[in-house]
Amino acid sequence: MTRGLMTRGLMTRADEATRVRQGANRHVEPALLARLVRDPSVTVRSTVALNPATPRDLDAVLAEDGDERVRALLGRKLAALLPGLTSEAQAALRHSTLALLTRLVEDEAERVRASIAEALKSMPQAPRELILRLAHDPAIMVATPVILFSPVLTSQDLVRLIVAAPTADTVTVVARRPHIDGAVAQAIVDAAHGEAIAALLENPSAQIMETTLDALAARAGGEVGWQRQLVRHKSLSAAAARALSQIVTSHLLEELCARADLDPALAEELRARIDRTTVTAAPKPASEIEAAWRKACAIRDTGRLKDDAFIEAARQGQAGLMGAMLALKASVPAEVVERAIALRSPKGLIALAWRAGLPMQVAQALQIVLGRLPPDQVIAARPGGGFPLSQQEMRWQLEFMFRSGR
Repeated sequence: MTRGLMTRGLMTRADEATRVRQGANRHVEPALLARLVRDPSVTVRSTVALNPATPRDLDAVLAEDGDERVRALLGRKLAALLPGLTSEAQAALRHSTLALLTRLVEDEAERVRASIAEALKSMPQAPRELILRLAHDPAIMVATPVILFSPVLTSQDLVRLIVAAPTADTVTVVARRPHIDGAVAQAIVDAAHGEAIAALLENPSAQIMETTLDALAARAGGEVGWQRQLVRHKSLSAAAARALSQIVTSHLLEELCARADLDPALAEELRARIDRTTVTAAPKPASEIEAAWRKACAIRDTGRLKDDAFIEAARQGQAGLMGAMLALKASVPAEVVERAIALRSPKGLIALAWRAGLPMQVAQALQIVLGRLPPDQVIAARPGGGFPLSQQEMRWQLEFMFRSGR
């Protein structure tokens, strides 16, 4: 009995494999395909759905298939076929293909709509009405591919989408789209979604008008999440910089002050304010400071003042020792290192590591241990381990810390 059941099972699997091959065959008779579209095996029906030679009347049957996986595969195939259906002789075929795609774009299953969106997202000749329908889809997994990448969407389309957005997430996705223009950026700000505005400020290719940035700077007092992006924005105006200088915390104030394009008068004013308001940590006992310096000098005198010594001190959380070693290695007064620590300046610590001939691996450890910076504020190395700042900027940082320390 058992052997008979096993034999029938093997025969069934072999028969299904045969039907799968038939369903994938571009030259199979339509009559056979007509039977296969109603095959009990979802694998067989999926194969027919993916077959570009399946007639559209049979595709229409598959568009009503009870398994959403079959409908999703069918939608992906039909979307991929559209660019090739451009000749007059193919007009009827294009019309029927588009009609089926339109039906599938309204499918209740998100998986089906998402498969079509993924297939159409980068297609310049994608049907505009389908792209607009997908962009306005309330399911964000469906809308995201076309909002981010579709070349069919115009600036006006994006503004209308923001105004009539089905969810707040829709506006956030628009804010992440590459190369959005000033009108779209303004519409995002007008929509007043905090998360979307933060995404806009983090979008390096977004064009944001100066007036828009000024307005955001004026509102940033209650939006801590925007402040860092505004301080670092490439197009920050003098008015926006001044507005930010009144609200940001000390380490962002130092970063604002370090901008090369900052108005010299404002930069001088901010340096004076930093000098007045910088709060230093409670001093360590003299014995502890002396012990750290003695150990640092011993490491230097025995030729061990190298990368490994800094990494080991970082692992053990020996901030005092790291600061002393950094001053010795960079040949700077201890006050300069203390200044960078007090300001919690990632750029200042990177500049000191560069002066000391240390790699970015050590510079990152300095930011974490000496600067006590959270991970999202640590400046990482460039790909390949290079310094993320130009030599001119690092020299400016060093000059700033020497000048401020006097």
